Amino acid sequence: MNKKNKKISAGILVIGNEILSGRTIDKNISFLALWLNDNLGIKVKEVRIVPDEEREIIKNALSLSKQNDYVLTTGGIGPTHDDITSKSISKAFKKKYIYHNEAYNILLKYYGDKDFNDPRKKMAKMPSGSKLILNPASAAPGFMIKNVICLPGVPSILRSMVYNLKKYLKPGSKIYSTSISTVTVESSIARELERAQKKYKKYVDIGSYPFFRLGKIGVSIVIRSSNKLRLQSCHKTIIKMLNRKKIKIFKG
Repeated sequence: MNKKNKKISAGILVIGNEILSGRTIDKNISFLALWLNDNLGIKVKEVRIVPDEEREIIKNALSLSKQNDYVLTTGGIGPTHDDITSKSISKAFKKKYIYHNEAYNILLKYYGDKDFNDPRKKMAKMPSGSKLILNPASAAPGFMIKNVICLPGVPSILRSMVYNLKKYLKPGSKIYSTSISTVTVESSIARELERAQKKYKKYVDIGSYPFFRLGKIGVSIVIRSSNKLRLQSCHKTIIKMLNRKKIKIFKG
């Protein structure tokens, strides 16, 4: 397969009891999915959410690792007792759970001798052989071992780290996308969209998403493809169908 056209996939593993309890709303999934797709051509194929339980973290990290080119975990790499992601990933890949010298020195410099206590030192422990993902927001780094990338759960900190993560990721084909917003309901165009999807199934993904906007019910048709010409062809096909059925296209 031509390197240029290679499909690269990722899985996201969200770790944290606070997500499952509903006390915290996850904001990382949509950010990572958009960032991976739009910037690197890496398609997110699956998202899983697991509690702060070692067995669940190990099982799901290994499973996603085998099924995808990359796995990104969020949460559980902080200083508290329930932050067990680093230790769990160490066990998953049978690596020693040790202090990473560079991470240790970064945190020591950040906190200073007096305030660099044991809980903070814990944030420098990770699987042996890990590559660091530097953290410009709060110093405590993430890490990558094998094809698993471990990131913090705090959205603002995670977002500050993706630039330093990018160097470890091999990009796939650029994904192009376009959307058509229509003043209609899904049932009125379902068959036509199904026919279009079958026609372009090897090259294009077509999705339909209902919305309510400015007092009008409508459907956004989103077309995505790594092949720009096929995308344009599919777009024209759908526009012709909408015009034939006299369905208004929402503008603005």
